[in-house]
Amino acid sequence: MKQKKRSGWRIAGRILLFVFGGLLALIIGLIIYLVAISGMEPPAVKDKEALKLQRTQIDSTCYTIGNNWFRKSNSGLYEMYVEGEPFERGVINGKLSGELIRSQEDVFVAQFSKIVPSKTYLHFLKYFIGWFNRNLPDHVAEEFKEEIYGESFSASPNYDYIGTNYARLMNYHAAHDIGHALQGMMLVGCTSFGTWNGQSADSSLIIGRNFDFYMGDDFAKDKMVVFYNPSKGYKFMFVTWGGFTGVVSGMNEKGLTVTINAAKTSVPSGAATPVSLVAREILQYAQNIEEAKKIAQRRKMFVSESFLVGSAMDNKAVIIEKTPEGMDIYDPGNDFITCTNHFQGPQLGALSSNIQQINESASSYRYERLRELLKEKGPNTVQKTVEILRDRGGLHNANIGEGNEKAINQLIAHHSIVFEPQKRLVWVSTSPWQLGEFVAYDLDKIFAMRGLQTDHEIYDSARIIPADTFLLTKEYRDFNEYRRLRDEMKEGKTVDPQALVAANPEYYHAYALAGDYCFRQKNYDAARKYYETALTKVIATKGEEEHIRKQLELCISKSAKR
Repeated sequence: MKQKKRSGWRIAGRILLFVFGGLLALIIGLIIYLVAISGMEPPAVKDKEALKLQRTQIDSTCYTIGNNWFRKSNSGLYEMYVEGEPFERGVINGKLSGELIRSQEDVFVAQFSKIVPSKTYLHFLKYFIGWFNRNLPDHVAEEFKEEIYGESFSASPNYDYIGTNYARLMNYHAAHDIGHALQGMMLVGCTSFGTWNGQSADSSLIIGRNFDFYMGDDFAKDKMVVFYNPSKGYKFMFVTWGGFTGVVSGMNEKGLTVTINAAKTSVPSGAATPVSLVAREILQYAQNIEEAKKIAQRRKMFVSESFLVGSAMDNKAVIIEKTPEGMDIYDPGNDFITCTNHFQGPQLGALSSNIQQINESASSYRYERLRELLKEKGPNTVQKTVEILRDRGGLHNANIGEGNEKAINQLIAHHSIVFEPQKRLVWVSTSPWQLGEFVAYDLDKIFAMRGLQTDHEIYDSARIIPADTFLLTKEYRDFNEYRRLRDEMKEGKTVDPQALVAANPEYYHAYALAGDYCFRQKNYDAARKYYETALTKVIATKGEEEHIRKQLELCISKSAKR
């Protein structure tokens, strides 16, 4: 009997060892596979002579390489002009703006470290993103790969544990898409619109947009206004940050504009073309709406996005709406167009996910506010466009608190921009957010320049739109105090919740944060009062309202047990 038992244990032991060994082999194999695919091979570039180029320093923030130049304007914006072949453009971009490329990556990694403090998990994410983006190069045009590769020679040497310079820069171009898809992070809550013919005071096309992509205050510090003169395609300008050659807002020499707005999306199954590189291709190679449609049609994307495309040639704008599965065109059929974060086209507008977005997010409210302001202000001008982009109110001019996601101006914008395509004019906001001056650039004049004239600014000083007077008010100072207290509360510091709500008394989120703070302190009676007040305010999303109601029920339950 004992012998049979020992024999049974030996068999069971062998089975366990076999299973464990199999699992171990599988894990080792998976790790080897992930490591192998997370290393992204750069494109084969035959001529690398551009790497020998050296920049010439003009002053502390101004450099040149041949006709190419980089400078910091007295407006606080960085400006850069780049020309040439793809790899050459990337190398020159990197050599001219290397400090910004490296500092921007420091900001990204610091932000990731706040979200994911474990270095072990960061290593895991490296391999996961490597796996997820294993086919990313297959969906990126060769010239963009060469350009990013050229730029990568100026990237930081401090993040090899994340990946090679080239792999990191490529993956950063898809970071928005991955975060948007996998975490449902509505870090992008943008607003854009256009007017023409009878809706514009002089009948010309005017387009405005807020790029409300928030990754911390440091992310928006070093905005770049870049002018590209590529060897193929059209000359164009775009607003960006160090190391990013994709486009989120831009206009080309033909007066074609592109801006992007996120929409609700499903979890993707693998890599496709990053949204910003689709926008970049449209900007570089399309001169009208029809050509923009064809480019968008042939590119597969793995998130849902709206591209508001304005065209001087067509004197109107449309929205190209794309999901991983399909594409729609929204043409309003009148003289104005509005776009927030939901689809409006006949097919994609009817998707259940889009209807959910309309019902549960801030997009629909902001859309209605935008249309309300356009009607209220009458025939549009550039000045009126800026006023709309700066509007902090709710429907019927209600005070909904500073920073509310339902407002057009959420006080988080990386940049705000206005285009007059027929005139090749563009206005770019200066810090903070869209409250600083809007600086005007004349694309025809800039692309006619031969080298940088260092004795004066390249923007058109006669067309500057002054800073918002809100910057001079007590409300603005209070909002900054609210932000300071909010951040300290999130960091786990001791904060007076009453001071927090007093600094932003009409904002529901101030009361929700105060309630959460008191709840953690087990002060359920105080938390309950804050949650009850929050429910009397204009709440941005259905999810946030449900959180507040759930917390309120918990407060009532816990108070009853005492």
